[in-house]
Amino acid sequence: MTDIGFSTFLGLPHAAPDALDGAPVAILGASEATPYDPAEASHSAEAPAAIRAASRQFRGQLRQHDFDLDATPLNGELTPDNLRRAIGVDLGDVRTTPKDAEGNRARIRDAVAAVLTAGAAPLVLGGDDSVPIPALAAFDGHGPVTVVQVDAHVDWADEIRGTGLGYGSPMRRAAEFPHVTGMLQLGIRGLGSGEAWQHRDARAWGSRIVTARDWRRLGTEAVLADLSGDRFVFCLDCDGLDPAAFPAVAMPTPGGPAYDDVIDLLHGIAARGRIVGAVVAEYVPDRDDARHLCALTAARIAAVAASLMARR
Repeated sequence: MTDIGFSTFLGLPHAAPDALDGAPVAILGASEATPYDPAEASHSAEAPAAIRAASRQFRGQLRQHDFDLDATPLNGELTPDNLRRAIGVDLGDVRTTPKDAEGNRARIRDAVAAVLTAGAAPLVLGGDDSVPIPALAAFDGHGPVTVVQVDAHVDWADEIRGTGLGYGSPMRRAAEFPHVTGMLQLGIRGLGSGEAWQHRDARAWGSRIVTARDWRRLGTEAVLADLSGDRFVFCLDCDGLDPAAFPAVAMPTPGGPAYDDVIDLLHGIAARGRIVGAVVAEYVPDRDDARHLCALTAARIAAVAASLMARR
């Protein structure tokens, strides 16, 4: 892990994985897991740093009431000890390189596993959409878990460009982990989710696929009514959001949920059990605007998720 000094998410204290000191949540960045071109960094490689930077816009307001959280994130002074107890710590970034996909996956898996062993909930800031594979692999011995994914795409490809461990395959790989016992996939729409056999495989395994149109028609409470399990890992691929509100992604797809829909979803999940882990992936900083509004949106979603995880 790298020491990122003061550039932590929400100004949380920096900590080592073996020194969480009772922190309920541990933030860690994972720039890339399995890039398709080993000569180039992922299009989302700078996303963890950009999301952390955006979180500094509202870190000084954590003692105010947060209407998205429906609570006050921090009671008491804005001190490292209070932040650690109320929300958690930031571990920095897992060391990754485009030329070492296998090593990247192992280091991400081991870092997340160390957080779980310490009794905290990991919140991973990606990084490309292959990051959920090693993050979910780390829950071996810490399951069972149900995955709740927001994405424009089903991600049940068996192999793309010679690998089954890159983007397009995370949910198929997740379904192969014995500790993943349920899956809800929301916001699916458009093209780019593969051929029909992939979706048949997903449904045959037991994944519930809810299109963006059905989510809008039914509402969040209805789509969560049959959610199985009581331990959940939330996975957000930022292209799952409506590109009218979040255009800074690699594969923008018209339609999809808004920010408020994702916040409602997080509250609905938390009301049904514990959010024991989360991954925010596929934000592309180079495609953001000059005000970094997409980074701010990703940071706000991560902040609400972290507070709900800490209040379990």
